[in-house]
Amino acid sequence: MSASDIPPEEVAESSMEKAGGLGEIIPEPLMPIWRRIERFQAFRETHGERYVAVFEILTAAMLIVGYVLWLYLYLLGGS
Repeated sequence: MSASDIPPEEVAESSMEKAGGLGEIIPEPLMPIWRRIERFQAFRETHGERYVAVFEILTAAMLIVGYVLWLYLYLLGGS
């Protein structure tokens, strides 16, 4: 089978498997930082939906507390 007989989808899949991402072009002194970014990305891929939902709930709770505190100070803070 020559190179022209291979379907384009198969060529695309094999090239995606060979591609290593930014890890191939990151300079060696920055590799420890890049490894942390990769770990964070792997965590997000694994726990993404739950992770986002928890932070949305925490953000909403903090905003509610902030608005209630502001309302309290606005209405009763001057007396």
